[in-house]
Amino acid sequence: MSISAEDDASGPAGDGTRREAELALGVEINALLSASRALTERTAAAFHPDLQPAAFHLARWLYAYGPAQPSALADAVAMDRSSTSNLIGRMKALGLVESSRHPADRRAVMVSLTDAGVARVVEALDLRGTTFFARTRDWSVDDVHLFTALLHSFNTPREGD
Repeated sequence: MSISAEDDASGPAGDGTRREAELALGVEINALLSASRALTERTAAAFHPDLQPAAFHLARWLYAYGPAQPSALADAVAMDRSSTSNLIGRMKALGLVESSRHPADRRAVMVSLTDAGVARVVEALDLRGTTFFARTRDWSVDDVHLFTALLHSFNTPREGD
C-alpha cells in the first residue's frame, strides 16, 4: 500500500489525518519491532548465554514441533544448513540437544531437545511471556481482544502482498 497526495486528502476532513495516522502507526510498528528484537536477544541469552540467538530459534522450533532432521530444521527456520549444523553441534556439546537415527530411515539423523534443553526453553519462554504480558497486565479483556484482532488483521496477507 502506498500513500499518495490523493490519499492525504481522503481523510474524514480532507486534512491529511489519514497520512498522519499512518505515519504514527509506522512509528509504533518500528517501536514494537525494536522491542521484540531486544526481547528476543534477552530470551536467547536466558536460554544459554554462550550460544548465538539463532540457537534459541532452533530450540524453540524443536520445542514446538518435536524432533526433526537437521536439514528440515534449517529449512523451517530459514537458516543456512551449515550454520544450523554448527549450532546443533554446539548445543549437543552443551547437552541441550541429542541426535538419534530416524525410525523410518536408519541412515537419517533426527535432532531433539534433551530434558535440559526443554527446561531451558521453558524458562526462556516464561521470561519472554512475563516481560511481554507485563505491558498488557492493566488492559481490560476487551482491549486485549481488540489488540489481538487488529494485529491478526494486520498480519493477514492481502492479495498482492
